[in-house]
Amino acid sequence: MAGIGHNRGPGSGSGFRAHCWSVARRELLGARLPVEVVRLQLRRAKELGLDYRTYAGVRATTGRDLVAFLYSTNALGAFRSDRPVGPAKRQRICESAAAAHLGYGPGLAPQPVAKQIGAVSALALPQFGASWSAMRERMKDWLRAQGLPGDAVLMIGETDHEREIMMAGGLAAFVTGQKFFAGAADAI
Repeated sequence: MAGIGHNRGPGSGSGFRAHCWSVARRELLGARLPVEVVRLQLRRAKELGLDYRTYAGVRATTGRDLVAFLYSTNALGAFRSDRPVGPAKRQRICESAAAAHLGYGPGLAPQPVAKQIGAVSALALPQFGASWSAMRERMKDWLRAQGLPGDAVLMIGETDHEREIMMAGGLAAFVTGQKFFAGAADAI
């Protein structure tokens, strides 16, 4: 429980809290953000390797900065453990200021892929068909083990199931691998 004067944004339990947060933010900053804040957000978006619209949207929604990215093996195009992640994608991950974490699917050995992208951790993503509560528990356990707040982690994936995992786990947002790695052309 946060103490008096905390600035951690809206709680996850109430839509009314989120409404109060947005009203208070608007009263403090006005309808438009100051130029200095926009410049800081532009610089941070660039450091993370995100476009400004995505970063500012996550920031406005969660009230928190992004500190980690959870890359799914689908987003990386790593459908087999023995197939390397393309060099352009590895470079893009390396250049991001966010800590890289790997979410892998069934049948994949995570160590080779995690090593290629410099992942801090590897998480076996909940399998397709898992209940919402099972997905939530798996994700919350992983977040606790990593010491990460869910709303500071961006999931980069490809499938609707991965989007559901992101929502069940309370992660900040979901970006497709195609969007994140746009322009990072790898030879197949």
